[in-house]
Amino acid sequence: MRRAVEALDLPVWDCVSGLSRGPGHRNVMAHIDSEVKEECLREDLKFYFMNPCEKYRARHQIPWKLGLQILKILMVTTQLVRFGLSNQLVVAFKEDSTVAFKHLFLKGYSGIDEDDYSCSVYTQEDTYESIFFAINQYHHLKNITLGTVAYGENEDNRNGLKVCKQHYKKGTMLPSNETLNIDSDVETECIHLSLQVLSKNPQDWKNSSFFCLEFYRLLQIEISFQLKGIDLQTIRSRELPDCYVFQNRITYDNKAHSGKIKIYFDSDANIEECKVLNISGSIQKNTQYVLVFDAFVIVICLASLILCTRSIILALRLRKRFLNFFLEKYKRHVCDADQWKFINGWYVLVIISDLMTIIGSILKMEIKAKNLTNYDLCSILLGTSTLFVWVGVIRYLGYFQTYNVLILTMQASLPKVLRFCACAGMIYLGYTFCGWIVLGPYHDKDIERTSGY
Repeated sequence: MRRAVEALDLPVWDCVSGLSRGPGHRNVMAHIDSEVKEECLREDLKFYFMNPCEKYRARHQIPWKLGLQILKILMVTTQLVRFGLSNQLVVAFKEDSTVAFKHLFLKGYSGIDEDDYSCSVYTQEDTYESIFFAINQYHHLKNITLGTVAYGENEDNRNGLKVCKQHYKKGTMLPSNETLNIDSDVETECIHLSLQVLSKNPQDWKNSSFFCLEFYRLLQIEISFQLKGIDLQTIRSRELPDCYVFQNRITYDNKAHSGKIKIYFDSDANIEECKVLNISGSIQKNTQYVLVFDAFVIVICLASLILCTRSIILALRLRKRFLNFFLEKYKRHVCDADQWKFINGWYVLVIISDLMTIIGSILKMEIKAKNLTNYDLCSILLGTSTLFVWVGVIRYLGYFQTYNVLILTMQASLPKVLRFCACAGMIYLGYTFCGWIVLGPYHDKDIERTSGY
């Protein structure tokens, strides 16, 4: 009604006094409006900076976002456990395959690594036997292996072994006369032994000049080959199997020239998409159910992401109102420390967690469908997001008075604890370096590790 009268440019009469409102009355109304705005801003600020326990007492209702967060915790944890069990099969297959390869290709392997290397040899005869044993085992792999492995192609797209040796240039060495004349430049020679060559008389390639080793200038020998395999144990878990490519490398390290040649076995397993998969049974249905569950997790995280983003936007609007009011009334700017208090760190943590869960869930769906093989990246994203989700539960424990006091104590003491850790870290680093240079050379493992340089 007042708007209509003002639009007609007619005098507005006060209901109590019956007097028309002049300029003085407008100033009074402006002052009242300013006080009302100030009071509204005061109430909004008071409610915003309440702790969860005080907010619960003020409204007497549990925020419905709490239910969404609880549901998200249950679903994200379930998703992580299922993916962890699947990833455990992948890691177990890689480790078991590596152990099997060591037993297959390393002569005299006891099943336990010697420090950071697998085994060692001490005579020239044992060195030759170990090298030829690995080559013969590769040649007869199909007849001796228990696993589902076959020959693969190396970087040259050829089947077979690649043997390389590194040695110093020719020279002379007479330890009895304490005489050494050697060129420190390193030469590398390689030979490729295909399956056709290995199928011929073994003496033909064993007696080649390449295997005439001069141990006094020999640095190392490296045998590299590629194998392919299929992990069938995932079928029992109602999952599609993975196809693997194993890049194996056997290294005979003689850099120390101490009379002991260390033998290292390294196997890099890469998961690749299987070209043809024809599997009957209920595996396909189980895969579809898992994909639907992952899609539902993404929807829940999107809802949580939207709600937390909305809360931060409302907080930024409230901060803008406060900054404008403070500047208008007190002619001063608010310090940066007070401005940052409007940003709720818990909401930022939840947003980061939701983004990581969404990305990790998409990767998990692609891995489940065998379109991607980034198990490690997916594990990092889902594991970190689950950690943040459970840490975010601490915020809701603030609804209880006892836990709220504990949380406030932790928040107040965190800066001092970090300062103490920084000071203690300096002392620890100094002690570490001192102990490493004084006691490290006499430690057995350190001696073994540095003797190869």
